[in-house]
Amino acid sequence: MSIVVSITLLKDLEEILNNASELCHEGEFAEAITLYNKILDSDPDHLDAIIDKGVALQNLGKFKQALRCFEKATSLSPDNVTAILNEGTALHSLGRFDDAIQCYDQALFLDKKCAMALAYKGLSFGEQGKMQEALSCFKKALQIDKNYDIAQISKEIAEKLLKSNQETMRKNS
Repeated sequence: MSIVVSITLLKDLEEILNNASELCHEGEFAEAITLYNKILDSDPDHLDAIIDKGVALQNLGKFKQALRCFEKATSLSPDNVTAILNEGTALHSLGRFDDAIQCYDQALFLDKKCAMALAYKGLSFGEQGKMQEALSCFKKALQIDKNYDIAQISKEIAEKLLKSNQETMRKNS
């Protein structure tokens, strides 16, 4: 393949990727997946298309398919924090909280200042009823990004649940 053809193909794929991204922003996830598949037909290892397709699948509630995309992305690029975080969110959505926490820990190993990984880890702990651990994660996320909505809202919920549990325990003593 000549260099000119390769450059033209790359530009075409990037244009398709941009169009698919716009469709996702408009909530047209199924249409976006069609475009991601078109990219992946030409370049099966196109990392951005794989990750974005996984996100679109997740938005459609197709968590197992999304997880397969994210697993492929992390196998292609083991240090890609975005792929790892998305794999964690898919695992979380499937109720595999311990596996999700492992992904978030991996993301934090790669980027110690990843507020999103901390907040999502806190959400997984919360789903397991581990409110102290969840609260700790939310507080750490807020130390990194004091305006991070998910961490702030979740922290407040965790604090209320802990307070409620403590009051219930005192009444039952």
